[in-house]
This record gives sequence, structure tokens and C-alpha cells, in this order.
Amino acid sequence: MAGDLDANGDATRRLMLLRHAKSDWPDVPDHDRPLAKRGRKDAPEIGRWLCAHGYVPDTVICSTALRTRQTWDRVAPELTGSAEVRFEPRAYAASALTLLYLCRELPDRCRAALLIAHNPGTAELAASLAAPGQPGLVFPTAAVAVFEFAGDWPGLAPGRARLLDFTTPAELKARTPEGPKA
Repeated sequence: MAGDLDANGDATRRLMLLRHAKSDWPDVPDHDRPLAKRGRKDAPEIGRWLCAHGYVPDTVICSTALRTRQTWDRVAPELTGSAEVRFEPRAYAASALTLLYLCRELPDRCRAALLIAHNPGTAELAASLAAPGQPGLVFPTAAVAVFEFAGDWPGLAPGRARLLDFTTPAELKARTPEGPKA
């Protein structure tokens, strides 16, 4: 569980990286693009998966883009507890390095954080955090990767985290008893 101590007595932290759910492409500025019908359906499924696996954040960093905020609005009701949410302008269209810096700024009291952002930054951050030898991840919309690492947030660095779990809406649909739906 997040916040436990590892063999060296260091606190473990969890970082969940979530790419926003599928967005629509109306004639609006990119920042103002809403979720598509599929995204509105996928986001709660990811929230239920996070909760069922005990991946519940105490802090959320969410891009200010409409599609990321709407993703959070649909994930949040599926989670237990109440997370401190920060809508962060720097997370919009951010590079992996900027997203890493945002994570490094998290307060010490935070044991489990959820970062909701965009590709390619989210996928690149996930790839960089994974310790050598861990599988690469394809990061479609609403994909979520869960990492664990020992130490404090400023110590989070490439290659220093262990990938605990990963899923996508398509994987969740494939696992349902009815199988994939058309």
C-alpha cells in the first residue's frame, strides 16, 4: 500500500499516470476540446479499475484542458476518499520533463498521486520512469500506468520506479464476461 516502508525504511510512493479519455474534435481551440462519447464512457471505467485495485490518489494534478478536467470529473466519483486536486496550467501539452518536475513538487504528505495529462508527455514520462528491463507501454486515450518508488517526490527520477500495473479501456472491455462490444 502507498505510504508503507520499504526494506530500507524509506516511504514508498505511488504515481498513477493517466492520459485523458478520448476527446472530440469540434471547431474550438485545442485547450477547449471536450470528451467524445467514448471518452465519457471510458473515464468512469478507468476510475472503477483504479478503485478496485486500491490505486486511490490523495493528490491529483490535472491539466487545465477541458478534456482532462472532464476525465477527472468522471473518474473521481468512482474513487473512495477525497483527493486534493490541483488544476495545473503547466501540465497542458507538457513534455515528460515538465510532468516529472510537477511530480517532484508534490508535498511530502502525498503518498499516492494521480497525474492527468496529454501525450506524448505522459507516455514519455511513463517510459522514462520504468526501471530498465520493464516492458514499453503503448499509451492510448484513458490508459493508466501505476508506478511505485521508494523515497520522496524530489527523488523521483528516470529508471527509479517500478511499474505495478497498466491498463487501457480496450483491455478492460476485453476482460468483461461478455467480451468486447461492437
